[in-house]
Amino acid sequence: MLKALLGHLVHGQVAIPDPLWDSTLASVPFLARLSAAERARLREFVERFLAEKQMSGAAGLELTAPVQVHIAAQACLPILNLDLAWYRGWSSIVVYPDEFLVPRSVTDDAGVVHEYTEPISGEAWDGGPVLLSWADAQRSDTEDGTAYSVVIHEFTHKLDLLNGDADGVPAFSPFLHGEIDVESWSAVLRDAHEAFIAEIELVESELPPSLDPDSSGADPYYAHLPLDAYAAQDASEFFAVSAEAFFVKPAVLQAAFPEWYLLLARFFRQDPLARS
Repeated sequence: MLKALLGHLVHGQVAIPDPLWDSTLASVPFLARLSAAERARLREFVERFLAEKQMSGAAGLELTAPVQVHIAAQACLPILNLDLAWYRGWSSIVVYPDEFLVPRSVTDDAGVVHEYTEPISGEAWDGGPVLLSWADAQRSDTEDGTAYSVVIHEFTHKLDLLNGDADGVPAFSPFLHGEIDVESWSAVLRDAHEAFIAEIELVESELPPSLDPDSSGADPYYAHLPLDAYAAQDASEFFAVSAEAFFVKPAVLQAAFPEWYLLLARFFRQDPLARS
């Protein structure tokens, strides 16, 4: 599939034509901000990534070369100054045309199991594939204007899962992250997450009783938040949503959680705010 769409493999890489690469960068604002050296490094990573991973279309999606390069470019941004080895242990990416349904099972306090399907735009499985909606992969804002990148979100989950549970505490390299320790990361993460939950609770207390918090009518109430409300879910989601903001709208994240922003910059070994 990759050879047919993007050309032959050279030294374990897929050759991306210049026009396709240029159009990809131009279509993603936060990629266009990269320096010339960073763009060259990202291109090399994307070419290796596409050779190593198996991307497939689902539900009738035609997996064109622009689709593959667009997704791979966003996926490789978080590891731009790390290494492709941070995405080890799995190989598959499944791309749907739009939101897709995933079966869920929840056991209530009485021990009754409730099964249902949930429409989602992306999911990262522990040791398994990354699932993505192509329609969502092309967006960079949510309806309320907060930063959005479902690709960065799900691939950040992969970094989180690399050392075990999805808990918002990724693996740290002693060579790359010598100034980060688990205790300080966990403390800053906890404080930022709790502060954000408090903001969410304040917003919810101001909602009219007749207004559904999940409806579009509630968006103006959440508009001032620095992150999408989904970040309040748990520490893992706070990490993934924060990563979206870190790369897409860094100034907003830095203003809201400066200490957390600094830790993310040290982990990813990038400072997107300096690019802006």
